Amino acid sequence: MTTAESLILQLRQAGVRITPQRSAICRLLSETNTHPSASMIWEELRAQYPSLSLMTVYNTLNALAELGAVSVLGHVGDDTVHYDAHTEPHVNLACIACHQIVDFPSAYSAKCSAEIRSASGFNIIGARVVYYGICPECQKHQNNQPQDEKKGNNP
Repeated sequence: MTTAESLILQLRQAGVRITPQRSAICRLLSETNTHPSASMIWEELRAQYPSLSLMTVYNTLNALAELGAVSVLGHVGDDTVHYDAHTEPHVNLACIACHQIVDFPSAYSAKCSAEIRSASGFNIIGARVVYYGICPECQKHQNNQPQDEKKGNNP
């Protein structure tokens, strides 16, 4: 798993000035098992760092993404870009109902990366496989709805 220290080191080596706010962003990214958006990170940290701007969050995330230190997952039906500091090959499961993204360890993704590296000569720095669907909690909720609501026939 990626540590805050490794993210901070990569930023420092790229010439990015390390501020307490940037350190906090790196710490949050490394410690969360969610896949936050820039606005989620800003909301989480702004009480502790009132001077933190949303632009600083975006700039830090963009720098980390350019370095290959975080993956940009895009949106999952919520028009919001999500980020993942877990860059080792794995599968992401994205719920299109609640927009939750879950890491799913899979031997498949590691084998696929090794095969692609071997066949192409690419130095693979990360891999992303995203499966979209409905999570078990949302399925339960959908199964408990009256038939009219399921069909979209709300009065």
